[in-house]
Parts: sequence; structure tokens; C-alpha cells
Amino acid sequence: MAAGDFAGQEGTPRIAFIQACWHKDLVDQIKKGFASEIAELGTPAENVDYFEVTGAFEIPLHARRLAETGSYRAVVGAGLVVDGGIYRHEFVAEAVIGGLMQVQLETGIPVISAVLTPHHFHEHETHRGFFFDHLETKGTEAARACAHTIDVLERLPAVGDAV
Repeated sequence: MAAGDFAGQEGTPRIAFIQACWHKDLVDQIKKGFASEIAELGTPAENVDYFEVTGAFEIPLHARRLAETGSYRAVVGAGLVVDGGIYRHEFVAEAVIGGLMQVQLETGIPVISAVLTPHHFHEHETHRGFFFDHLETKGTEAARACAHTIDVLERLPAVGDAV
């Protein structure tokens, strides 16, 4: 695919989905919800490329590199940043979200965040069960946000066009 060719199969947009692997079984639920809903919204599975990174902190750099290829209409980042008791997880979450915002503002390619920071998360079965189900819903919501953002941006006038 040539740089700048956003269209994949049937002219629908290509999307990059970047997933952190910390708490992978839970973050896989975001991916599951996203994949199912984005297909329902008309983007064929072949038009979504999936990438894995070690943790959420690595997502913004990968998002930047993928956005700069010119091959994607949108980039989605998915991860779970939890308080592991060693450091303040808010700093990591803030850095990741700030990095994702910077990527979209600098490249003009929308970056949808499904990088979540639960207020209270504990490694016991009750919390894991709740988040297992809840994160699939968040993936669905990310797919809707992605499709909506692509649609809205396509209807905006290009830079330099008269309004």
C-alpha cells in the first residue's frame, strides 16, 4: 500500500490497533470488543492491523510511527494502567494519554484511547471478573468513537479550503 492510501478492502479505512501486553488477558477483551464492533460498523477485519507492545508506556511511540506511515485513517491504543503499589500509576497514565494526544495533534491522524486506569483494581477474582466483562464494552465504545471520528473528519474542510 502506498503512503497516503488510507483505503483498504472495498474502499473502507485502514485502522491500526496497538495493544499493551501487561494484563494481556484483560486487554484482549478491549481488542475483542473493538474487533467485533468495528466490523459491525462496516470495516472489514482485513482493514485492521493489530500490534502488541510491552506496556502502555510504549503505545505513543508506536502510534506516532504508524500514523506517520500515511497508511492509517486512525490509530487506537489499548491498555490497562493499574496501581501496582511500586509507583504512582497516575504518572504513567498521564504520560501515555498526553503522548497519544500529541501524536494526533502533530500528525493529523486521530488516535483513539482505550488506555484505561481503573480507580481501584485488585488482582482478585471479583475485580478480574468485573473488568473482564467491562473492558469488552470499552472496546466496543472505542470502535464507535473511531468510526465516528473518521466519519466526522472526512466531512471537515481540508486545511486551506474555504469554509
